[in-house]
Amino acid sequence: MYIAVIVAAILISLAIGIFVGMAYRKKIAESKIGNAEDEAKRIVDMAKIEAENMKKEEIIKAKEEIMASRKELDQEIKERRGEVQRQETRLIQKEENLDRRSENFEKKEHEIENRIHEIENQKQEIQEVYDKQLAKLEEIAELTKGQARDKLLQEVEKDLTAEKAEIIREETRKAKEDSIKNAKEILTYAVQKCAADHSQETTVSIVALPSDEMKGRIIGREGRNIKALETLTGVDLIIDDTPEAVVLSGFDPLRREVAKITLEKLIDDGRIHPAKIEETVEKAKQELAETIKSEGERAVLETGVIGLHPDIVKLIGKLKYRTSYGQNVLNHSIEVSNLARIMAEELGLDAKLARRAGLLHDIGKALDHDMEGTHVEIGVEILKKYKENPLVINAVEAHHEDVEPQTLEAVLIQAADAISASRPGARRETLEAYIKRLQNLEEIADSFKGVEKSFAIQAGREVRILVKPDEISDDQMTILARDVSKRVEKEMDYPGQIKVNVIRETRVVDYAK
Repeated sequence: MYIAVIVAAILISLAIGIFVGMAYRKKIAESKIGNAEDEAKRIVDMAKIEAENMKKEEIIKAKEEIMASRKELDQEIKERRGEVQRQETRLIQKEENLDRRSENFEKKEHEIENRIHEIENQKQEIQEVYDKQLAKLEEIAELTKGQARDKLLQEVEKDLTAEKAEIIREETRKAKEDSIKNAKEILTYAVQKCAADHSQETTVSIVALPSDEMKGRIIGREGRNIKALETLTGVDLIIDDTPEAVVLSGFDPLRREVAKITLEKLIDDGRIHPAKIEETVEKAKQELAETIKSEGERAVLETGVIGLHPDIVKLIGKLKYRTSYGQNVLNHSIEVSNLARIMAEELGLDAKLARRAGLLHDIGKALDHDMEGTHVEIGVEILKKYKENPLVINAVEAHHEDVEPQTLEAVLIQAADAISASRPGARRETLEAYIKRLQNLEEIADSFKGVEKSFAIQAGREVRILVKPDEISDDQMTILARDVSKRVEKEMDYPGQIKVNVIRETRVVDYAK
């Protein structure tokens, strides 16, 4: 009981203490709030006073800045007005100067017009004097103006003809002094380093027999063996009284070679009958194909030409069995390649291009029996197909002057081709073609005015022209020789070169009585 009272008293005391404390704290808080409000009011009043002061200061500063800007603006306006006044003064001075110059120009223009008028009057007076002098001169010379002009032109033309002839002779002499010597040295050097075969048989091949008894076996019973051979090879077999030999005749060299290989194999084997003949012909064709390939590779290796397509190499090998005027085309192509290379090295040109073009220049002859067109056209088509060098194609196309050569190497191919073809004994030419060429040469020379007679001599290497002395002067002879040379080059095909020799002879005859 006593404890409960104590606890109650304590609790009541605590409640009273808390209440009193809270009241006291509230009073203190209200006092602080009142102080804070007074302080805040004081601060706000102070801030208003300071803001008002700052506002006045800023207004004073702004007025000062405005006054300074106005003063600067007035100064600038004053300066610009002075500049404008100076510009106006200068413009007035320029205008005065222009007025003075305009007056001077008008005076000069007037003076020039007066001068032109005076010149026109003088020109008219001079023309009148000139006409009088011309009439007097015509009267003295007994020639009109046109006649005098024609006579003067004739004299000038005569002088020009003489001068042209002299220039041509002088330039020709200088060119010959330099070029002929160098050309002879280069050609001689090139020819000496290359050997060439002479012409070969073109239509027949001979096969040796071990004995004459073999002829009967080749003919066979009722001629069946020889018929089979001729049918399969396309070649005529001529078996006559020639001892121990059979002649194979045909215009296609490849067929003759197949027939020759076939017959030699049959003779070695000893068994000759149609079935064996057919089998041997096929083997001969395969062997010929291998020979063609090896010959092409040999030619490429011998000339040092690399990078050729295998099909072109085969076509080169095929040239072994192609002839031109009796000259073997493969040997001719190898020789042209070597000659062109030697001359290119001597002249400091592209030797690789020269020997490549030389080897390929007659490649079209490998197919000209099978395709339409000239060997040049066929060769160009083949090389374009296999994407050959355009410069090589141009050299091939230009080696018979079908087109203009684009390089000096192409000109060397022309020279090398002419050298190889014109070697003594290199080619055979029929008598009919030879005579026709001589006749064409004489006809060209005789067609020129003033030619009395012409003679083709030295197997067509020279044409000797006799001119009429009363129609052709010494100076005109030089021009005539040049014109004949150009005409021959344009209209004729020939190996090497042709010398044009013009002869003028004047004879005076008188009789003593």
